Amino acid sequence: MKRKRYFMPVALIVGLMMILAACGGGGTKQLSLVTGGTGGTYYPLGGAMAQIISDNTDAEATAQSSGASAENMETLSTGDADIAFTQTDIASYATEGKLMFEGNKIDNIQAIGTLYPETVQIVTLKKNGIAAVEDLKGKTVSVGAPGSGTYANAEQILEIHGLTMDDITARNLDFADSTEGIQDGSIDAAFVTAGTPTGAVESLSATQEVVIVPIADDKVDALIEKYPYYIKDAVPAGTYKLAEEVKTVAVQAMLAVSTDLEEELVYDITKAIFENTDKITHAKGKLITAESAVEGAGIPFHPGAEKYFKEKGLVD
Repeated sequence: MKRKRYFMPVALIVGLMMILAACGGGGTKQLSLVTGGTGGTYYPLGGAMAQIISDNTDAEATAQSSGASAENMETLSTGDADIAFTQTDIASYATEGKLMFEGNKIDNIQAIGTLYPETVQIVTLKKNGIAAVEDLKGKTVSVGAPGSGTYANAEQILEIHGLTMDDITARNLDFADSTEGIQDGSIDAAFVTAGTPTGAVESLSATQEVVIVPIADDKVDALIEKYPYYIKDAVPAGTYKLAEEVKTVAVQAMLAVSTDLEEELVYDITKAIFENTDKITHAKGKLITAESAVEGAGIPFHPGAEKYFKEKGLVD
């Protein structure tokens, strides 16, 4: 009986050790990767990347749905997530304490790398006669919700062209309402920042002759010089039945990370993602490369990510 009483506590201890190991107590780092809504692009990409991280590093990553870019920056800052999807411009606003982050500057996030472009499209109809950004003066234009990334894009592009929000009749509509407004004539044009082709604009082009207003090369250069998170981009010919390619700019989707993560772990995460993009089945996976990841981040790279890109000869 004495021997039996001695054995049972040992068995309990062994059992507890096994449970702790299964829960990550055996040394595996548990990582939270926040993405976006389940109907968007960030969420399925995040699931694929979480799997890649789990399969190729000593960490275990779990993708979680969220309210996307701005919310994700807040979540990183409070330590409730380790890795996050965001737009490059939103990450810059967060680290600079501007726009929606005014009075709430976030100083504990850094970049892993950019992923793919989210194109700034100025959408109108041919019959509206808007051929250049300057033609928006005096027009009714949807610019997105105040504090949104689209609103900031609109404001900055107007600025580079010598215009302000006071020069237009601004409407704060989402993409679907914007294209409906263009369709029914209640608005003349809309700023839409999204990967192309964008569903709402495709629907409009099915019944109307859509025009994407170009941004001239000198204005693109001036915009990028002042706001380095922009990159040159173009809407390809054939998109929305366009006869020719249209030059514009884009911000980018990117991965940001908490500065609290160790350099070697972030190095392993960065290497795992950019050397296993063939495991990403989503269409945007084809655009994700190490070479493009170093362009337009707008915030400093985490030392672990920088180490990887230096090994690849992509940064100095």
